[in-house]
Formats: sequence, C-alpha cells, structure tokens
Amino acid sequence: MVNFNGNIVENEAFLPLNNRGYAYGDALFETVRSVHGKLLFWEDHYFRLMASMRIMRMEIPMNFTLEFLEAQILRTLESNKLLKQSARVKLTVHRIGAGLYLPHTNDVEFVISVKPLELDFYLLNSDDYEVDLFKDYYVSPSLLSALKTNNKALNVVGSIFANENKLDNCLLLNTNKQVVEALNGNVFLVNGNVIKTPPIEDGCLKGIMRKQIIELIKTIPDYTLDEASISPFELQKADEIFISNVIVGIQPVTKYRKKLFKQEVSKDLLEKLNVSIRLG
Repeated sequence: MVNFNGNIVENEAFLPLNNRGYAYGDALFETVRSVHGKLLFWEDHYFRLMASMRIMRMEIPMNFTLEFLEAQILRTLESNKLLKQSARVKLTVHRIGAGLYLPHTNDVEFVISVKPLELDFYLLNSDDYEVDLFKDYYVSPSLLSALKTNNKALNVVGSIFANENKLDNCLLLNTNKQVVEALNGNVFLVNGNVIKTPPIEDGCLKGIMRKQIIELIKTIPDYTLDEASISPFELQKADEIFISNVIVGIQPVTKYRKKLFKQEVSKDLLEKLNVSIRLG
C-alpha cells in the first residue's frame, strides 16, 4: 500500500505516463528511516525538502507542514503494518500538470512508499567493502547537485559499473577532479584524529546523515572536523574511509585499490551515533 496525495491505495501503477517526475525528473525525494513509528532526523528531512522545493520553484501547499507529512508517513506505515518495526520510507514530491520542459503549473503531489528493514539500530558492517573511483562521468558542482532529485542517471550508471567490476561502491568526482561523495552517500576520510569530508560547494549531496555525523564529531574532543576538498591522491594516504547515509548509518570502506583500511573511528562514531539516537 502507498500513500498518494493522502489516499492509501494499492501498490500498483497509478501515475500517468506524462507524470513530470517520470518524464523529466521533475521531482524530489527524501529517504527516511523509521524505527517503531519514530522517524529518525525527521525535522532535518522536512526542512531539507522545503528548501529543495523552493530551489526547484515548486509551489509549497499550505498544508505541507511538518506535522501533516509526518502524519501521512505514519498512516502509510500503519496501513503496511510497519509501525512496530523498522522501515525505509520514501517520500516523493513531483510537479503536476502538463507542459514540456516548461510546466503549466508549479503545483505538486506527493507519494509515500515504505519497505521493512531488519535492524532497529545501526550496526557496523565489518565485511569486506571495496570501492574505486567512477571516472566515466562527473558531478557538476552547483546548488542543484546538493538536492535529492529524480535526476540520478550518474548514480545508476555508476552502480552498474561497480557491479560489473565486482565493487561494493564507487566514489564520484566533480568536474574539478575532486572526490565529492559515494554513489549512495557522503564520504569521510580519517587521518589520525582529523576527519575530513568534502564541502557542499564541491557538489556533494547535502546529506542528513552527513549533518548528524558532523554535529557528532564537533562534540568529541578526540576528533577534529575538516570540511575541505579531497583529491584522489588523499584516498590511499587515509587511515580510514567511511560512507554515510540514513539507512546504513556508517559503512566502513575496507579496500581502495591496493590500500586496506582500519575501522576503529567508524566503529566509535557508530556507537556514539546510536547512543545519541536513543537519548534523542
């Protein structure tokens, strides 16, 4: 069951072929982790969505309040019997109406879909996790590159490349040949007690988990945060590399080309992240 504009409907095709999210990628989405009906980092997701809609010049409905959208997500979870376990929630907002590149209206509709997750909290995945650079195409740094839109062709092609080369993930470069993010999350490098991550200006996604980790690092005297550009040459010099997103939390990288990495800081941050969620 999915939630289409506040109506719970069957999980089947109900959007027209001229839907602008399908036809032009004229849509935004938020992937939210729900734990027993609690939406983790919901305020951050909501305000990112509102800011993104303004950038995309979408008309924000008067009823699109924090409370309204949360209630709609909870309704969807309840209709799928997922209020008492963990779930992955996808909230998509697309512009409606006719038109080609130029829409006839800036009004929007929303769709909420949910899927069950096995784990209630974030656990460290210590299995082998190998990455490499994806250099066929590049991220063009701009205000749009920080948004979660339906324009994910680069991520799709990169994921196929990773699968063909038996990699677990790939790191993306921007047009200045700087490392900006992974295919499915933000990237962090650890050197000693310094944890480095690319700035938003380099073209990386304005990730919700990225924000949580940055705020967490700032509270820990043992670590220093550095938001600065990362060159590919820095990858093999790092003590650790990890990837973040709201579904897995922190995913340590164990291998980049011939370099093997530790997981000590990743483990420490993940433990502290779980504690902050329990206390929050």
